[in-house]
Amino acid sequence: MVDRLLGRSHAPEGQAENPTAAVWAHVQQARNLKRPHTLELLKGMTDEFIELHGDRLFGDDSAIVAGLARIGGRRFVVVGFQKGQDTEENIRRNFGLPHPEGYRKAMRVMDLAERYGMPVLTFVDVQGAFPGAAAEERGIAEAIARSTGMMSRLRTPIVVVITGEGGSGGALGLAVGDVVLALENSIYSVISPEGCSAILWRSSEHSAEAAVAMKVTAAEQCDLGIIDDVIPEPGEGAHTDPAETARRIRDVVIERLDALELMSLDELVEARFQRYRAFGPFTVAEQPAAPPARPSIAGRLRGLISGTLRQSASGREEV
Repeated sequence: MVDRLLGRSHAPEGQAENPTAAVWAHVQQARNLKRPHTLELLKGMTDEFIELHGDRLFGDDSAIVAGLARIGGRRFVVVGFQKGQDTEENIRRNFGLPHPEGYRKAMRVMDLAERYGMPVLTFVDVQGAFPGAAAEERGIAEAIARSTGMMSRLRTPIVVVITGEGGSGGALGLAVGDVVLALENSIYSVISPEGCSAILWRSSEHSAEAAVAMKVTAAEQCDLGIIDDVIPEPGEGAHTDPAETARRIRDVVIERLDALELMSLDELVEARFQRYRAFGPFTVAEQPAAPPARPSIAGRLRGLISGTLRQSASGREEV
């Protein structure tokens, strides 16, 4: 599987490997239940982490964790999605699907980052926000939109790391940053492959084909300019060595932050604005001139009769 993901094909000579199977294997790797999540990565990255709870409006959402961290001599605000390591924890954390209060907690903590001049680090691993009635009643769309808007103008450096599955607006609510990084086996898309398949084919049976069409893999997203850099994973994947995965993320994050901190806050916010304004560019091609309309049979008959009458009239005039 990993050989396919890394492009090391073992298919017989002259026989092309199935790209659909390779991309779908990538999707399954991103969803591996054993992949390290935010708290596991912070354990290997930070010297200290203090978790903060509650949105000061409704309650605390354990599907999103947020708090203050220290890496070396640098202070951070960290926000990330958190799934469970077993069934009991997954139920408690709603399988990593956040409610509105999760995004509002994130905004509360990011506001602290701006006020105290601390950079923001977010970890993204979510299929989408919780689609239940409770989330709708408490304003999930408004919470995601406000979080996205806040991050777009936050006057402090923001680094985003996609660690597993980045799906839909649920991911985007914490993924607006100056730099967006992704682990090698992660995926990033506007909708899940199953959701895309259900819309286009009215069935989830074509999810693998949808994943290929959407170019969900980290390498493809990097080629499109959505992701800035892909972080290699150790061994057979991040789940085989979480400590080494955390170390690799830490090194890249520190390197990127060193570069961002050379910019003034005005330059930082303007560059972030221009980054997202540049997504999805297109050119309008000039339309070729339409060929002249072909006359109908009635029109051709009228032309033929008119020509015959003109010839007859000119013949009489000569006589």
